Amino acid sequence: MANDTHEKTEEPTAKKTEDARKKGQIARSRELSTTLVLVGSAAAFLLIGEQIASALYQVTLRSFNLSRDETYDLNHMFQSWSFAIETISLPVLFYMLIATIAGIYGSIALGGYNFTWKSASPQANKLNPIAGFKRMFGVNGLVELLKAIAKFVVVAAMAYLALVMFQDEALHLDMELYPRNLFHALELIAWAFLLLCCALIPIAAFDVPYQSWKHNKEMKMTKQEVKDERKNSEGDPQVKGRIRKLQYQAAAQRMMQEVPKADVVVTNPTHFSVALKYDQNGNTAPILVAKGADELAMHIRKIAAAHGVPIVSSPPLARAIFHTTEAQQQVPEKLFMAVAQVLAYVYQVKAFKNGKGKRPPPLKKNLDIPADMRY
Repeated sequence: MANDTHEKTEEPTAKKTEDARKKGQIARSRELSTTLVLVGSAAAFLLIGEQIASALYQVTLRSFNLSRDETYDLNHMFQSWSFAIETISLPVLFYMLIATIAGIYGSIALGGYNFTWKSASPQANKLNPIAGFKRMFGVNGLVELLKAIAKFVVVAAMAYLALVMFQDEALHLDMELYPRNLFHALELIAWAFLLLCCALIPIAAFDVPYQSWKHNKEMKMTKQEVKDERKNSEGDPQVKGRIRKLQYQAAAQRMMQEVPKADVVVTNPTHFSVALKYDQNGNTAPILVAKGADELAMHIRKIAAAHGVPIVSSPPLARAIFHTTEAQQQVPEKLFMAVAQVLAYVYQVKAFKNGKGKRPPPLKKNLDIPADMRY
């Protein structure tokens, strides 16, 4: 059981993954980035290499075919520069754009875009020679060595294949007319370059899942780390309990301040007390200003008695309001009739005490409480 708590067997949580991204710790594949840059550059060179070569050829002809007057013209140099920039810039910029897009996509293809200064900040552990030897002679170092050997073998095999494929064409270039033989040679070089770059695709196809697996393995957590993180994120249960207790006490204190303003307190009478207020001149339904159970219910009754608020015993109504209504909420519509009977009784009692009416009959024990509102 002790070993289980120290073994990293749990998948990384969302919080740990997010924290790792902020530190720059995400899955990256240098092989994928290199392969995409090289293949993209080779494909771009194959597409527009002839245009670049043609532009260079035109600039070269313009530079070496000078008339006598142009030789002595000081402004001719600036004109040559302008011609060279206008002729070469567009195909070269197009080539650079494709290579740049391939480089950017290759960097974010695995792991997505992530920018942080923490990964660029100096770290003392990277300067530790012992840690450096561990990286060199560890499993990761062995994998990197195998990848380097595989790249050498695959690229060498592809280079031999390219030589075999283009051998006849390359040997007959001297028989072609100038400058067509130059452009043909450039085309052979572009195809050979593309084949050599494509040789890296199997290496990248192996490296991408390996780097993802390696990163996930490094990010795994022990069961104790998961428990600690959940505890820190959700809060200590004792602290949360203390906070809930303080919140309950604050809410209860606010409710106690509203009890003297109530028109009636309906009781269970031993377990529940609910204090109701009704504005006879308003258009709103009766409002629950305070409620409580057990000790809090007794406290509500004491405050009501001290401030002359009528206390009426009606267990079914008290339970129904307690379970269906929160403080400062209106009484449910289904209880309007029962509450109206209680308020009418309270007003009649108050009028009798003021000498303005007859003594009202006792409040009915069985008020009109719907079956689905009985608790």
